[in-house]
Amino acid sequence: MTRPSRLEDPEYTSYAWKRYWRLMRWMLLVTVTVTLLVLGSFWWFNGMVSIHFFIATAGAIVGAMMLTAALMGLVFLSSGTGHDESIEDIFKDEADR
Repeated sequence: MTRPSRLEDPEYTSYAWKRYWRLMRWMLLVTVTVTLLVLGSFWWFNGMVSIHFFIATAGAIVGAMMLTAALMGLVFLSSGTGHDESIEDIFKDEADR
């Protein structure tokens, strides 16, 4: 029998998702700051190379950092709510051998 997850409680689920989105807002602020610093340093040292270079660099930084933040946030959400422990491992007996 599977154990209940804390995500089945609507009140706790609301709290957990609010915490996740708060993390995402902070990471968006960090991402924008890093992107502006990197683009500013490229412009400072190299001048105006190409607008396409700056757009591609900004897109790559924002895409990589936000995807990383989203996936790690979901890992923290799953682990922090006990959702990971609520599954039933049908292969546990075979792994112990």
